[in-house]
Amino acid sequence: MAKRVRICCINKTDRRSAHERIKYVGGVNLDGTRWRLSVEKIIRDLESREWEYYVEESGVTAEVIVATDGRHKYIKTTVDGIQPNTLLSLPECP
Repeated sequence: MAKRVRICCINKTDRRSAHERIKYVGGVNLDGTRWRLSVEKIIRDLESREWEYYVEESGVTAEVIVATDGRHKYIKTTVDGIQPNTLLSLPECP
């Protein structure tokens, strides 16, 4: 069974394209310590099916998935269109 982790924050780049706008995502472990991983690592984790990531906002849970613009892979949630708006609305990771 895949390990399930909540994403609570992101670090953005100054890029505009969907596959380059988010560089890192992060969250909080059960012991209160923070974690932060690159988008490339999240994509590998999702494709291996070893890990599942999600975002929870206003009581709504959205799964994080791998998307592609035809040439590049990026992450977004199941409730987003082309742009990863749900992830982009998260606060910046410290």
